[in-house]
Amino acid sequence: MGREILTVAETVSNEKGVSREAIFEALEQALVAATKKKFYEGTQSEEAQLRVEIDRKTGEYRTFRQWEVVADEDHEMPACQDAISDLDPSKCSIGDIRELEVESIEFGRIAAQIAKQVIVQKIREAERALIADAYVSKVGELIYGEVKKQTKEGFIIDLGDNAEGYLARDEMIPKELLRPKQRVNAILYEVNREGRGAQLLLTRAKPDMLMALMKKEVPEISEEIIEIKAAARQPGVRAKIAVKTNDHRIDPVGACIGMRGTRIQAVQQELNGERIDVVVWSDDPAQYIASALEPADVSGIVIDEDALTADIIFATSDQLARAIGSQGQNVRLASELTGYKLNMMLEEEYHARQQNEAQKYLDLFVQRLEIEENLAMALVEMGFTTLEEIAYVPAETFNEIELDEQTVETLQARAKEVALADALQQQENVQEPSQELLDMEGITQELAYALASRGIITVDDLADQATDDITDIDGLTRELAGQLIMKARESWFN
Repeated sequence: MGREILTVAETVSNEKGVSREAIFEALEQALVAATKKKFYEGTQSEEAQLRVEIDRKTGEYRTFRQWEVVADEDHEMPACQDAISDLDPSKCSIGDIRELEVESIEFGRIAAQIAKQVIVQKIREAERALIADAYVSKVGELIYGEVKKQTKEGFIIDLGDNAEGYLARDEMIPKELLRPKQRVNAILYEVNREGRGAQLLLTRAKPDMLMALMKKEVPEISEEIIEIKAAARQPGVRAKIAVKTNDHRIDPVGACIGMRGTRIQAVQQELNGERIDVVVWSDDPAQYIASALEPADVSGIVIDEDALTADIIFATSDQLARAIGSQGQNVRLASELTGYKLNMMLEEEYHARQQNEAQKYLDLFVQRLEIEENLAMALVEMGFTTLEEIAYVPAETFNEIELDEQTVETLQARAKEVALADALQQQENVQEPSQELLDMEGITQELAYALASRGIITVDDLADQATDDITDIDGLTRELAGQLIMKARESWFN
């Protein structure tokens, strides 16, 4: 019997390329399953825990029944546990595993059948692990394969050496057609080590595909003379790629396009005719955004680097239309490329908005500081937008509007007084969050008071919110907001 087991382990190991140790472990699991089926199934000991130990040299095996030593319970214990009070406490303690050798099953037809199933599963797991190990270092790289077959949701791509990739329709270029035996390029973007689903996930739609093809076609990129800084795509339609030269003698745009456009055309052909704009990257956000919006001519850009937003100003509606592009393609890709939210407007719109904002600040200073309109206008023109700014800037800041020292002191004292009164009023208006809200899992004290300032006092108040209602609170991401709202709604279903 031992010789038969050794033969099975040796044969399967040689045929499938799986280690003998993995085969022995599979056989041990199979023998455990077969033993349970024969001796314990349908009995009071059906939950019994077993262990089979195969001698790796002789193939002989022994079977042990196991019990976990636990504290005394007031209910009936399962067949895999022993109460500490029933044992000698000098020889064992809670948490120990007690073993007793029991009768071993013959390695007959049932055991062999179960062993076969377990071994097949082990082989599949081992093969998946080998493939995962071989490809995990290639994540993000361009790989080549042959279309093997089509499924309902995508295509199986043969990568060679028993490895197959999966190209989902969502990761393909829209309207592209793939046929069996066709060679295809794709980016490996994920290796799935789980036992279910496709293992090597491919994409032709992500920006990484564009960057990999540019690296392949433009030697200066692979040699790191030119650096790709970012890319954005609407697959099959249009894309933008930002490049920077590390050698001032080389034009990055010209190098990427190639003589008579040969380099960029090769990439476009691979991407089903996708139009590609090559943009010069700049560490100056305004210059970078202006380049990203080409071919439109920008008249002015006002940037808020903290909020990552930019107001883009155009002299004519024609230039504004160019910047927006067909169905908003150009501005959408430029925004994705630069990482800024782009607000597009004509000069007259911008000036009108500026005037409205200036009037708002002018009215604020006149009413709250009780000063003349010409002084309030001077403060607005200096760039002041809040009472706190006026109250706490250095006194010499006001030198450019030629205020005397006494006037500056009076102005700042008045601004501090009003700002302090506003802060106290706001503090008085903040309601206290309920203890239930403070105790809720995931809610910090700071967050609870921030919610209370919005009138969200109880857990039920939070449950009534939509995610978008509270995501503007500092430190509260959209994902966390959704989790907290769902947590608050648990009481609805209990």
